[in-house]
Amino acid sequence: MMEEKIHERLEFGMVLAATAGGLDAYTYLVHGEVFAGLQTGNFILLGVNLGQGQWTALGHYLIPIFAFAFGALLARFLQTKISKNQQLWFLSFEFFLLLLVGFFSPTMPNLLANALLSIAAATQLQEFQKLKGRPFTSLMMTGNLKNLATNFFEGYLTHHPEKREAFKDTLIILGSFLSGALLNGFLATYFHERTIFFSLIFIAIALFLLVKDRRALR
Repeated sequence: MMEEKIHERLEFGMVLAATAGGLDAYTYLVHGEVFAGLQTGNFILLGVNLGQGQWTALGHYLIPIFAFAFGALLARFLQTKISKNQQLWFLSFEFFLLLLVGFFSPTMPNLLANALLSIAAATQLQEFQKLKGRPFTSLMMTGNLKNLATNFFEGYLTHHPEKREAFKDTLIILGSFLSGALLNGFLATYFHERTIFFSLIFIAIALFLLVKDRRALR
């Protein structure tokens, strides 16, 4: 049996999900009610606003949408160029973008802040796609919620032990995403634009896990 990769372990997925939940809460509350990662939400809000004749909302939602697409494109390009320590590079890039927004957010236009954080979210989604060898997304909980229900059925009603474990893992990921959003929702009341700094803690934990794992392999 192959040893589980550190970036596919549950604790790693937890901090990624908490980061993603925090990013969406942050941009929604602090930077004009858009989502950094949940582009489905941005498409819905764009359609609703256009349907109500709010044409000024066009750029407000299209910029994070296009920035996310650019982030995914950039990440895929970098994946073809970086052969070693890929996860470390991507997390460091995400850390840098969040740090940049944190320092300049009070004077940074909402559109720029949202674009940078959408790029960060896209790179995270592109690079980290598995949890314990199974398909995984840390950004969008709709698929995870569906998996939670099907894993419950197959694990507890048809008695598949692996599906029981998958159910528990998915429940923890959902809870982590919610916790990240909850934390940012609470802290935004007090720290406003600086709230993004707290999301850096989660990325720092992920970076620590990666570095620790690489040192252990030496």
